[in-house]
Amino acid sequence: MITVGVVGLLVAHPFDTVKVRFQNPAIYSKYKSTFNAFSTIVREERFHGLYKGVVAPLATCALINGLVFASYKFFMRAQLDDPASVPTLMQVGLAGTGCGIVASLVATPTELIKIRQQNVLVNDPSHASAAKVAMAIFRQHGVRGLYRGLTATALRDTGYGTYFLAYEATCRYFKPPSSRLVDADHSSLLSEIDAEAYSMPWSVLFLAGGLAGIAGWVATFPMDLVKTRMQSSDPSMTQPSTAKLPKDPFRTILSTVIHSHRTEGSSVFFRGLTPTLIRSVPVNIATFSVYESIVHMLS
Repeated sequence: MITVGVVGLLVAHPFDTVKVRFQNPAIYSKYKSTFNAFSTIVREERFHGLYKGVVAPLATCALINGLVFASYKFFMRAQLDDPASVPTLMQVGLAGTGCGIVASLVATPTELIKIRQQNVLVNDPSHASAAKVAMAIFRQHGVRGLYRGLTATALRDTGYGTYFLAYEATCRYFKPPSSRLVDADHSSLLSEIDAEAYSMPWSVLFLAGGLAGIAGWVATFPMDLVKTRMQSSDPSMTQPSTAKLPKDPFRTILSTVIHSHRTEGSSVFFRGLTPTLIRSVPVNIATFSVYESIVHMLS
């Protein structure tokens, strides 16, 4: 599963870089469209510009996946009398929401470092290392600085609940009546995925993954924009000493929402959604293709 997660991350990261650039109020006007953003980044920063900030997510991929699997099992078992009993869709959604909040404890500093690197528009060697970015934040703001945007990240990651609910609902809706029953521990994500991989056509799994990705992002995308803006800003490092700004407009969730709506309108909360939804197609193709290969190899 770690290999599957890494492949999905590598496929998704260029789209994530474009999304982050669109969500940053300081630089979004540089790009006219999703395609223009891709071509501009490649032209000005070369192809590896699309992969700025990928090191931090790669380094924590296994840990985050482990937290998701373990916490999903904890929250599901807290709801089920018997792990073998089939959970309701509501129980699946609640377990997914809980594991997303737990995962945000690792995702917050990871995303902060990633976003700071993605927002660098030139190939500056001083910003090339994730470790240098992390240490610079830690020296100036301490551990608290690395957790800027924690609440926003936790709220964004409640989208895991919508993701798992949509995935499970799609699988149950399209499940063939003649499909053979496979014993599974329904409190375990790995057991559940293995059971569905053996009993469901891969076309259904592709569809379920795509719909789940869309549902998970649409449900919490406005909070993702708030999170990105909070983590992109650092007034102590970016404002000139002569600036007469009252305070950081992106200091809290509420101030970010108010400032963003007041200056750019309600549509701003879905800026960057297009590349995010587009990426669900190649990411799911890559993820399920790798997973199918692993399943056949280990069978």
